[in-house]
Amino acid sequence: MSDILVLDRINKSFPGVQALKDMSFSIREGEVHAICGENGAGKSTLMKVVSGVYAQDSGDIYVRGEKATIKNPIDAFEKGIAIMYQETSLFNEMTILENLFLNHEPTKKVLGVPVIDHRTMEKKVDEILRHMNVSMDINAKVRDIGMAQKQLVEIAKALTFDAKILIMDEPTASLTEREVTALFEIIRTLKNEGVSIVYISHRLEEIFEICDRVTVIRDGEFISCRETSETDKDRLVADMVGREVGSYYPKANTDVGGVLLELDGISQGNVLRDIRLSVRRGEIVGLSGLSGSGRTELAHAICGFSKLDGGEIRIEGRAVKIENYRKAMEMGIVYVSEDRAKYGLVAAMSIRGNISLPQIKSVSRRGFIDFDRERRMAEEAIEAFGIKAQGPDFPVENLSGGNQQKVSVARSTALRPKIMILDEPTRGVDVNAKAEIYRIIGELIKQGLSILMISSELPELLGMCDRIYVMNAGHIVSEFDREHATQESILKYALGEK
Repeated sequence: MSDILVLDRINKSFPGVQALKDMSFSIREGEVHAICGENGAGKSTLMKVVSGVYAQDSGDIYVRGEKATIKNPIDAFEKGIAIMYQETSLFNEMTILENLFLNHEPTKKVLGVPVIDHRTMEKKVDEILRHMNVSMDINAKVRDIGMAQKQLVEIAKALTFDAKILIMDEPTASLTEREVTALFEIIRTLKNEGVSIVYISHRLEEIFEICDRVTVIRDGEFISCRETSETDKDRLVADMVGREVGSYYPKANTDVGGVLLELDGISQGNVLRDIRLSVRRGEIVGLSGLSGSGRTELAHAICGFSKLDGGEIRIEGRAVKIENYRKAMEMGIVYVSEDRAKYGLVAAMSIRGNISLPQIKSVSRRGFIDFDRERRMAEEAIEAFGIKAQGPDFPVENLSGGNQQKVSVARSTALRPKIMILDEPTRGVDVNAKAEIYRIIGELIKQGLSILMISSELPELLGMCDRIYVMNAGHIVSEFDREHATQESILKYALGEK
């Protein structure tokens, strides 16, 4: 197979930062080629150069063997290059069809006046969806479809430009196991159709399942390129972080005590049904299930974000009523959301401001913030959690995803809780940041915390948890201890199989 895209010694600088250093990369026709690296390694910058968002300072780009200048994203589309970002770029109030052809609608003349040719649009989409082996209501509004369908719309949108090079940036970050399987089938179909796919992901298991080759970059530089059949997870991780990495899941050995949190018959409309669950002191309890199974809704119910219809919550054997999140915090329960940008952090604020915000009264005297105490608290968190930042006043929005997650956990830990609910604690962070977060979780357990961990990554649950509950359709359908849990058994119950 010949190369369809070649990047030769690409350099790109920003004020004070050399983002790409003599970076080279190539992808063959009909190949799925992964790009791996830690957050901040330069993956996004490289793809923005390819897609015309940034212009390189030096170096050359070749498309189908010819030297190319990519001036802007439209220019990239015209050269057959399209990109799917992790956050979808669709308009919720428009239909799927309207989103697919936005800014490049085919037209026809009626009485000499150009009008949008909906029939041509529909015919083109039918052909694309048939090739993808997907069916959907193209007249539905985007606001009414789920994340998995939005990802499919993004793929179809790229193909309306007749894209032959499709860049996928963390395409499975918000998908369930079943949805990931369906996406991989579409990727294989596109590959057979001759589409070349650049696949960016932190999930190494996916790379070995779907990709032909994998390129590792670190600090903006090319490190290695190997056939996936000729490498392994340990080698990739070592290339990414520059050293050999030990256990991925450093499970802390602690003495598990008595029951700290107990849910008895928790119900909430059709969302939660007769939930019975317990978390012991010093224990990590996992919560598994497909998207829509009720995992996050259960976390919200425990924390008082939503009202219960029935059942009882007990803390240390005493029945409690949690009307809101403030009450939950008073009782020693804190929640670290999967959506740290929306619920977890104030991105424009500093690390110092974010960590002190939930307990602003405790760092204030006579109504005025004690800035010295606030700064000391932030400095202690930066050191304890290994947050990579220039200091307490560094803006959270300028941190990598992994360091933002550390700030989110540090912010909750500063409240000195008894129970911490972690909702997708490592979503969207690189392998090194994951290892750091796992280390932090282990330290928290040693300090006496109990953790309820919600995760879509089964290896994460299996590696970190003492017990795992499985949810399906708002109900807990099974419970496994650490010794007897397997990916196959958990997935079987999550899918509702008997």
